[in-house]
Amino acid sequence: MSLPGKIRQLDFAQFWSLFKVFVTRPLYIFPTYKATQETVKIADSLYGSAHHQNNVTNAFRHALWNFMIAKKCLRQNSSVEKSIDWAQTITDLHEKLMPNQNLLKAMDLHNNAVGRKMFAKYHQLNNEKEIIKIFTDLIPEAVKITNTKALKDYKNQMVYTEAYEHER
Repeated sequence: MSLPGKIRQLDFAQFWSLFKVFVTRPLYIFPTYKATQETVKIADSLYGSAHHQNNVTNAFRHALWNFMIAKKCLRQNSSVEKSIDWAQTITDLHEKLMPNQNLLKAMDLHNNAVGRKMFAKYHQLNNEKEIIKIFTDLIPEAVKITNTKALKDYKNQMVYTEAYEHER
């Protein structure tokens, strides 16, 4: 589903929460939207629709999404820390507004954090292929989890809950 389609699904309270976040940072609306579009396009081109499941390709998409949001917003504020804070604010809000099972929500939040950690480390990169490689290189070390307690052991690794059946 498209981003506008997801926004139309929000009830008033959810929409108001989203509005309040963006009204405080209006210059981040378009960079965040552009980062979201680019992330989905990249994940689609690499993995087809598999990244919409709870496998390692979904972990890739979440981590890359956070990196891309921070990267696009860095152009607006010239601050790595502010960009990381924004990426966390907006992706945490996404998880709040799009309810999920506890394990899946924790998995997404964890993978989002991995993306922000990679941004802190590699924020100077501008080449899209190099940025994508950061996350594709993390895939072999990604860990399948079955409970939230395991997350504390994998702070720098992506995590997933389902096997990826469609490897290319």
